[in-house]
Amino acid sequence: MARSERLLTLLQTLRRYRRPVSGSVLATETGVSIRTLYRDISSLQAQGALIEGEPGLGYVLKPGFMLPPMMFSQDEIEALVLGSRWVARAADPRLAAAGADALAKIADVLPQDMRDEIETSTLLVHLKPPVADKADLGAIRKAIRTERILKLTYSDEGGTVSVRNIWPFALSYFEQVRVVVAWCELRKDYRHFRTDRIVEMIPQDGRYPRRRAVLLKEWRDQQDIAH
Repeated sequence: MARSERLLTLLQTLRRYRRPVSGSVLATETGVSIRTLYRDISSLQAQGALIEGEPGLGYVLKPGFMLPPMMFSQDEIEALVLGSRWVARAADPRLAAAGADALAKIADVLPQDMRDEIETSTLLVHLKPPVADKADLGAIRKAIRTERILKLTYSDEGGTVSVRNIWPFALSYFEQVRVVVAWCELRKDYRHFRTDRIVEMIPQDGRYPRRRAVLLKEWRDQQDIAH
């Protein structure tokens, strides 16, 4: 186990305990010798972790310590790489660029061995090319964040065009299409709108009257009943 991963494991173990826990218990749970445990505790304390205690009395991690950005496990690194690569292929260009920038920022503060793992990762993503979006996904995400009404000119599967106001609260990314999940004022019910079928979209000044989290919960409950 790499040293950085070992320190992360120790921190996560300490977080599970509200009261002082003995060094022998910590050593057993983290799979290291008692001597290595004491050395790791000293390393974490030097990095700012508020670990109080001493041999024979036990150790406790005081709340408030923020995990340094370099402290990722091997699985977490692979998850970040895989997620970034998926976003690069499945999301809109703005979100794809943001994912790549975020991964680059993380890589900048990682130890060299972990940085090498990002650059040489063998986790690959293969997706069919997405259908071109007619709507600005960035504007849709902003409307969701700010709980704003969108006025859509929308063409359904049969080519019928309608104009309606919607309350967008989620954006689903499928392999080839993106779908806005929203409350439709015209249908007075939840509806799904493919972004490649949105002919025109105009953000409205008005904020929709119900909270996004409430709409999301209600929609999920409706989906559970339907299935």
